[in-house]
Amino acid sequence: MQGKLIVFEGVEGSGKSTQLVRLQQWLATQPSFQKLQSAGIVPDLVSTREPGGTNLGKSLRALLLDHQPETALGARAELLLYAADRAQHIEEVIVPMLQAGSWVLCDRFIDSTVAYQGYGRGLSLSLIEQLNDIATEGISGDLTIWLKLDADQGLSRSRRRGTLDRMEQANLEFHQQVQQGFETLAERNPDRIVAIDAAAPEDTVAQQIQIIMEQKLKAWYRKHLPTS
Repeated sequence: MQGKLIVFEGVEGSGKSTQLVRLQQWLATQPSFQKLQSAGIVPDLVSTREPGGTNLGKSLRALLLDHQPETALGARAELLLYAADRAQHIEEVIVPMLQAGSWVLCDRFIDSTVAYQGYGRGLSLSLIEQLNDIATEGISGDLTIWLKLDADQGLSRSRRRGTLDRMEQANLEFHQQVQQGFETLAERNPDRIVAIDAAAPEDTVAQQIQIIMEQKLKAWYRKHLPTS
């Protein structure tokens, strides 16, 4: 794939959506990135999310996250719905963009499934890995920005925002297990996952991400961005 897939991960309330938007806005003003776009090396920069990055995904997102007390959603059914959303997302959005050389900024991807359905729900990690491989065609992303935050602090932020979705309403123990899942994934994938202290002020977090992206731009496009 010629393009780059950059994923934002973290527990509830870690600031993924906010920081994704800030990075997208920052990249659009960066001379080095503008140069790549002007030359047609990076034709486009798009943002998306899981679940919900396609029309089908929007319907699946409603099933997964809207609070429907009269409808109990089992853990395995939940896992399969996330896999279906991802498979459609890969085929319809991510692969075509990457093949064109574009950048895709994605709010959640495979690590969320491992953390939430694996560590949080207690489902088989090997099963989740198989489903992720099927859904993604082996794509794991070029960089994962993990906004590291304690689960209880993240939930407090979510509550201050207002109405909680179905996942946010799970108990603290569940979210602590999810947090542990992200911790383990980061330890096992240091080349892909970069941890950012999400407890810091929003501007500080954004600056830390920008530093990482400057480094990645130079590494990924060395021959197009001379250092002189």
